[in-house]
Amino acid sequence: MIPMSSIVYTLKAIAAGSIFFVWVVRYPEIIEEFKSYDLPPWLRDLVGILKLSFAFMLFSNDSNVTLLGSLGIITLMIAAAFTHIRVKNPFSKILPSISLLTLSLIIFVYTYQTQ
Repeated sequence: MIPMSSIVYTLKAIAAGSIFFVWVVRYPEIIEEFKSYDLPPWLRDLVGILKLSFAFMLFSNDSNVTLLGSLGIITLMIAAAFTHIRVKNPFSKILPSISLLTLSLIIFVYTYQTQ
């Protein structure tokens, strides 16, 4: 059986990798997406900085830092899901934020229970 610590580490890698991909590789699409939602550039940049920072925090040896990183992603993903609902996006556009929210919840609960 695969140890839960290995599964959670894999979930951290998936979460961080997807955040990196969206906010670095696909950044031009993010610019357009925030424009289409009438959100200011400063908010887009703040969200990007926070997401990348929280993603790096997931790999800290300090469980409190990992908890903060996962809680930060949870908060941002709740806000993202509500934003997608507010602009009446189809479920397929909401699914990535719900998926990342779920991964971050698992990371948070596991880290909290094992500290």
